[in-house]
Amino acid sequence: MNFREECQQLLDQYVSFYRKGDAAGCASVYSLEAELYSPFGRPAIGRQAIEATHKEWVEDGAENKKINVLSAGHSDDLGWCIARFSEGTTGSGSSMNILARQPDGSWAITHCSLNET
Repeated sequence: MNFREECQQLLDQYVSFYRKGDAAGCASVYSLEAELYSPFGRPAIGRQAIEATHKEWVEDGAENKKINVLSAGHSDDLGWCIARFSEGTTGSGSSMNILARQPDGSWAITHCSLNET
């Protein structure tokens, strides 16, 4: 599996949690010290804050949420991906994600910046 596919797999996991309304699951794809910047609210620093932010977001429901990785790359244990998201009637946009390889070999998002379109 190439890195772009690994990013898509991670974001597919996130979407699955989001559609179920599982804020803790959504936050689990982020590192413990991750930072999330969004036009939909204040910055969320740390996994607990990211979970709290997602509790608000998933309350609105998102059965139609989709994320597609547009491009991705990595060097050693750091990577990035740009993705497009849509949530049906609630909007769409893009995200820029920085990822770090975890001790178990998996990838986690360390920084995420969302943009609404």
